Amino acid sequence: MLAAAITVSTAAFGEPKQPKKSAPAADAAKPKLLGQYADWGAYTASPDGGKVCFALGKPKSSETKPPNRQRDQAYIFISTRPAEKVRNEISVIMGYQFRADADATAEIGTTRFPLYTQRDGAWVKNIAEESRLIDAMRKGSELTIKGTSSRNTQSTDVYSLKGLSQAMDRVDQECK
Repeated sequence: MLAAAITVSTAAFGEPKQPKKSAPAADAAKPKLLGQYADWGAYTASPDGGKVCFALGKPKSSETKPPNRQRDQAYIFISTRPAEKVRNEISVIMGYQFRADADATAEIGTTRFPLYTQRDGAWVKNIAEESRLIDAMRKGSELTIKGTSSRNTQSTDVYSLKGLSQAMDRVDQECK
């Protein structure tokens, strides 16, 4: 999971591709696992010298309609970037390009949160709702993300929230 997270984490934070770095700089950019907590990992990295800490989960189940459509691994990140004064930003990497005019949704129980999409990523549409979603995730057992690809494939990914609170607590500890 870590090797894929290294590639995905760059896309999740919207960082442009950089020229090849020297070994010490490249090592600093690679995420370091702080701890694995059930279905969530806590990581830190220092791309371009700025510290980033994040909790990362991947779906326990994925379904597409039509069935068996190819896509890359999906992930959800909850990231903190102290230098940018960003705390607990939720980003979803869907594993495909979203349809240009399509939004996505995050659901916990009967509560839905709209997400806006760009390329293969999705973020909470109303920034004021982000802390409410985080709170619901900490209290919930499952998170469902639904979206539509550029090829009109509908997907439903279900994430276990077991271990999320511990991973976020570890992230908070690392990136105060």
